[in-house]
Amino acid sequence: MKYLLLICGDESRLNNQPEPAGSQRLAAWGTYTNELVATNKMRGGERLRPSATATTLRLNGGHQLLSDGPYAETKEQLGGFFVVEAENLDEAVTLAGKMPHLQDGGAVEIRPVWDM
Repeated sequence: MKYLLLICGDESRLNNQPEPAGSQRLAAWGTYTNELVATNKMRGGERLRPSATATTLRLNGGHQLLSDGPYAETKEQLGGFFVVEAENLDEAVTLAGKMPHLQDGGAVEIRPVWDM
């Protein structure tokens, strides 16, 4: 079964780490991704641009309303995602538990994918 692993964290804190912490964090993500590929668990994923670059679309009285920024103003932002193949939720939790940003106070939302 496929699971979506949503990477959530305080992007101002995570993206402004001084060196060498920033380089170490990127290397840790590379290692994590390579492990998913090597174990044939990786099905997709992307890093997202900062939330300030987001545009949110809503309908208001049948008219489109666009606003700058993310859908919700929260302390944590969506920074990227992985789609992984896991036997069950327990395995998906194990895979998500290895994400480097968890060490910096981040979170992972794990959701089963409903194949279309």
